[in-house]
Amino acid sequence: MNTNDIRAIRLHNHLLATHKLTMPKDVVSWMGAMQAQAYPMAKWAIGLRLPGSTGGMIEQAINEGDIIRTHILRPTWHFVSSDDIHWMLELTAPRIKAIMLNYNKSTGDDEAWLNRMLSLVEKILTKESHLTRQEIGERLKAEGRGTGTDNRRLSHIMSWAELEGVVCNGKVRGSKQTYCLLQEKAPKTYSLTKEEALERLARKYFSSHGPATLKDFVWWSGLLMSGARKGIELIKHDFTGETIGAETYWFRNDIELPPEDTAPSALLLPAFDEYLVGYRDRRDILKEEYTRTVITKTGIFSPILTLDGEIIGTWKNKKTDTEHSFFQKEKKDVRALFKPHAGMYKAYRQSNGLPENFQ
Repeated sequence: MNTNDIRAIRLHNHLLATHKLTMPKDVVSWMGAMQAQAYPMAKWAIGLRLPGSTGGMIEQAINEGDIIRTHILRPTWHFVSSDDIHWMLELTAPRIKAIMLNYNKSTGDDEAWLNRMLSLVEKILTKESHLTRQEIGERLKAEGRGTGTDNRRLSHIMSWAELEGVVCNGKVRGSKQTYCLLQEKAPKTYSLTKEEALERLARKYFSSHGPATLKDFVWWSGLLMSGARKGIELIKHDFTGETIGAETYWFRNDIELPPEDTAPSALLLPAFDEYLVGYRDRRDILKEEYTRTVITKTGIFSPILTLDGEIIGTWKNKKTDTEHSFFQKEKKDVRALFKPHAGMYKAYRQSNGLPENFQ
């Protein structure tokens, strides 16, 4: 297996080539979790994997609870299937909460305080669902909890409520995210043992992101190294591990490489797309000298241009079109390869119905 093979298999596994899925929820479930803090771009991450889909179709899946948007894994905003949210939280939230409590020591926002705030938030959303974070802060103030209106502390309260499985995204209102009770949107119907959850998370990751390494899985999942190793051990019978240099790449046994005469794949992938953000080591798809062009020191990921799985530039929205910036001067025939996907994005964007300043 060489670099071209890795790229070809990843394009297939990331649903960036031909596949049979038809619904937004199915895409998110296959991917395991999809990073989603840049909301309109995160919706495009689903849309580009479902040619012909519209922003409204994806928005409906989110508003109806098929897809949950919440803080999970590393943690940051992610899309997760409603079928996966509860077991995934049970597996990953304890570690995130421990990190969060350690960070909060300087402010005195300990677990007892956060749980008191959590009870109030649950009470507020039981009475009145689909409130913005600012509106929840106002109601906490009305309850005599003035500290709830501090933006930083309010952010911590809502993150804690998400990690506890109490709240998640509500319906979009204008350019604002709202919150509702998770049980209202995605009732819990079953639980997994820790071993079952490790097996399922590893299977989802290496099926959708492979070929990938143990270090990649640790980065993506937020698991400790021991837990990630255990997950790989549990799925090894269905996966192949190929060692290249000092790393072992894991991918499904049943993967078939596409024929060499396949038409070039020229894609406009969104900021924070899983194709880039889902790996600790990105050298197989991005040359090291261009890393800072794509990823800032503060961890902001740009929208990217990929040709046959290699990142060769970035792009951005313009009022009526997209602007492409290639790392190197490209010939007209190469630049022309991106026109069909740019047209697909333009059509999708017109159906999106959300401003780019969504919060």
